[in-house]
Amino acid sequence: MKVLISGGGTGGHIYPAIAIANKLEEELKEVEILFVGTEKGLESKVVPKAGYELKTITVEGFQRKISFENVKRVLKLFKGLEDARKIVKKFDPDIVIGTGGYVCGPVVFNAAMRGIPTVIHEQNAFPGITNKILARFVDKILISFEDAKKYFPNSDKVVFTGNPVRKEILTANKNEAKRKLGIAEDKKMLLCVGGSGGSRKLNDSMVNIISNLVKEDIQFIHVTGKNHYEKFIDKLGEINLKKSQKVVDYLDDMATALAACDLVICSAGAITLAEVTALGKPSIIIPKAYTAENHQEYNAKSLENKGAAMVILEKDLNSKVLNDMIFKILGDRKRLKDMEQNSKNAGMPQSIEIIYKEIISML
Repeated sequence: MKVLISGGGTGGHIYPAIAIANKLEEELKEVEILFVGTEKGLESKVVPKAGYELKTITVEGFQRKISFENVKRVLKLFKGLEDARKIVKKFDPDIVIGTGGYVCGPVVFNAAMRGIPTVIHEQNAFPGITNKILARFVDKILISFEDAKKYFPNSDKVVFTGNPVRKEILTANKNEAKRKLGIAEDKKMLLCVGGSGGSRKLNDSMVNIISNLVKEDIQFIHVTGKNHYEKFIDKLGEINLKKSQKVVDYLDDMATALAACDLVICSAGAITLAEVTALGKPSIIIPKAYTAENHQEYNAKSLENKGAAMVILEKDLNSKVLNDMIFKILGDRKRLKDMEQNSKNAGMPQSIEIIYKEIISML
């Protein structure tokens, strides 16, 4: 069986693609997998590191305003379509899977035109423009938020699968994780992470909150992001933190920290929220502003509507608002338990199994 997978630009598109590839290799004895991405995208580093061959094509997204730059990008699109046609023809896949990002447009479109079975996976509650266009041509549309279904008019193609989650997240245990971090089981723990690069505004708010967490003996890990760490420590000043109260620039073992915590503060990336809900964690979500199609706010509101999270928009974020929300949730055992159950109900730990069955059913 030959599988061609395309997706790129951000980790939100790439990591689900790799999870799908891993599952196919795990389940099928004879499978050949080829990835298609761009030279400049994150996939150029991540895919080869994961052990897969990557072919590249030339394609860029369009600017929202009319400009000469868009003329150049139209020319690149035509080149990308031709590059994709050659790759699809030469590899001759049994199925083509797109996980989002501009790069998968020419690849999936070419495959669909050749009559090859095609499927796209949409990670966000508000679909990206590439997947909305491809939806007209593909055989199946896999969605990660039920809210996304209304944006695809051909609903007979749509299947709710959720976002695939890393194995180490699914197998993490709360009590074991707390012991590993040196946290007593009866102590509350907060995990605060503002995305892979950190969040300046979240850091500014947390500086003033940490002294309250120390006073109330709440354990925490706050991840500043590497570029913000030194400035954060300077602003924090001299404060006596316990061993289980940590400020770090980066977190290698997210699985342990996530499993151990009672409440998560995070942005609204689709994969982050999939991991949070897979473990049934209550959350305070601060969606990043200015993301494509404002998709993070849609992701966050979807969980808030299910009672699994509370949302603070970046424009409304400050120390008082965040501090009040943290202590309102951690100080109310019933609210915490209800949010935990609602988060668990929203989670899709079996996502990769559903995705695999949907792909196999097309062959």
